[in-house]
Amino acid sequence: MGLTGNLKTVSFSDVLQLLSTGKKTGTLTVASGVRKKEISFREGNIIYAFSVNSNEDLLGNLLLKRGKIGKKDLERAITLHKQSGRALGATLVDMELFDKEEVADCLRMQIEEIVYNLFSWSDGEFSFLEGQTPKNVPFMVNLSTMNIIMEGTRRIDEWMEIQKVLPPNDVLLRIRLLTHVTSDQVTLSLDEFKILALVNGERTLPDMIACSPIGEFPTCRAAYRLIVAGLVESAGRSTAAPSGLGPNENEEEIILGIIFKLYNASFLKIRKVFESIVGTNNSSYGRLASGNRQGIMVFFPGCDVQADSGPSFQKFLEEVRKIPEEVRLHRVLTLLESMLNEQLEYVFLQLGQGPFREAVGRVKKEISEPLAVRRELVKKFRLDDNFYDMLHKTERTIKIITGVS
Repeated sequence: MGLTGNLKTVSFSDVLQLLSTGKKTGTLTVASGVRKKEISFREGNIIYAFSVNSNEDLLGNLLLKRGKIGKKDLERAITLHKQSGRALGATLVDMELFDKEEVADCLRMQIEEIVYNLFSWSDGEFSFLEGQTPKNVPFMVNLSTMNIIMEGTRRIDEWMEIQKVLPPNDVLLRIRLLTHVTSDQVTLSLDEFKILALVNGERTLPDMIACSPIGEFPTCRAAYRLIVAGLVESAGRSTAAPSGLGPNENEEEIILGIIFKLYNASFLKIRKVFESIVGTNNSSYGRLASGNRQGIMVFFPGCDVQADSGPSFQKFLEEVRKIPEEVRLHRVLTLLESMLNEQLEYVFLQLGQGPFREAVGRVKKEISEPLAVRRELVKKFRLDDNFYDMLHKTERTIKIITGVS
């Protein structure tokens, strides 16, 4: 089976589902720039995964973060691993630093996080080589690919809510002192307890992620729950990572840049869903953006079914600045929100509920990256809240049309 493509046109979850339902055995490679990940399958289930040119998924770093091994023992194990050519996990067992079950548990977590990380990729070339299996790997897992798909999709939805609460990257976090609280009123999960132990008033969220033993998403989820529960609060801005604008930065230009990327990515995903179902010659495909090739909408190639590229952000900025400053941002957001709502409803009316859900899902996945940029400005202008409210409003409208409560 020769399977190749780009995550711009085929989502990662769709690739996994194809390999799972086909009960394929082989290796999937996904690459974007210097980032590269490989996932091995046996009869449709995931048995191994690793990252190239990345420290985020190294077993040694994971064990170190979890406090399972000291730096000296790890350095000695890495030296022996390089000299012998044996996998690091096997070397750690040989040195009697860990038993097989402990290494297998860490490897399972490592493999899961490598795969879950790919759900956030919106771009990247992928290829599947059937029959190719990993060699000299003493520890393999057997993960249900369908369960991974469901969890990965759930994480995307949950991430939308988490992002609303997480502080900007330069905010220090500290434990909030609570009064009149008895011990039986505070219940923490194991993940929340581990992250609470990292909160000391001197670390930002990125600092906590860097030294967390449980991976980026579980760390952010635990921090989110601790903040919502009132157990963790802001301790001010980090002097090591100063907030605000740089000397040559323009606030309006930065926020308009985020808006441009956010909506263009969303329009493009809707267009690709429509195109994959009806093709490019269907009249309904041509009408997807008809009537909107005017004003600032001409600067969004995702809206223009006749083009894959369009004018630059700078030309979009020039056009937007013709709008009076006092109503500029409001008018731009109102127009774009209305257009996105219309396109999603058009997908439902022309193609039905299944493609509509797929389009909404792809938009949700696509927006996480733009909204993570300059989070302090995103929150100041409520870009995340407004965008999510618009999506929820559209979903509620479709539920009313279909009679689903």
